[in-house]
Amino acid sequence: MTRNNKYEEAPVNSGGVLNVLAAGTSVKGSIVTEADFRLDGRIEGDINCKGKIVIGPRGLLKGNIVSENAEILGAIEGSIKISEKLILKASSIVQGDIFIRSLEIEPGAAFNGTCTMSGKDKPAPEPPKVNVAPPKDKE
Repeated sequence: MTRNNKYEEAPVNSGGVLNVLAAGTSVKGSIVTEADFRLDGRIEGDINCKGKIVIGPRGLLKGNIVSENAEILGAIEGSIKISEKLILKASSIVQGDIFIRSLEIEPGAAFNGTCTMSGKDKPAPEPPKVNVAPPKDKE
């Protein structure tokens, strides 16, 4: 069954550099990037991005996000800290706490957690510290 998504996504682009994790690709580990990032696959780990993150409609993140801007169409299980604007599209599913300056939620979006919003004159509040153990090497 083909899903017809009537919602347009904002383009993702930081000076021509774009990182993409395609559908059908899975990663266990954290991602750190200076450029924009689009996730259409699956990640078990955190994403730290200095630009914009887009989680596509088939994207799944089991981890935390720290970014300047984000647009979510897929699913996230973890906390989200955005210093500027977070957009939750109608197809999004977020399980976790969000810490943001500006929030836009479309009808149909699912969000279960707490939301802490800062004002324009102060940065987004810090999320609680999460102890992340390094991955264990398989022997």
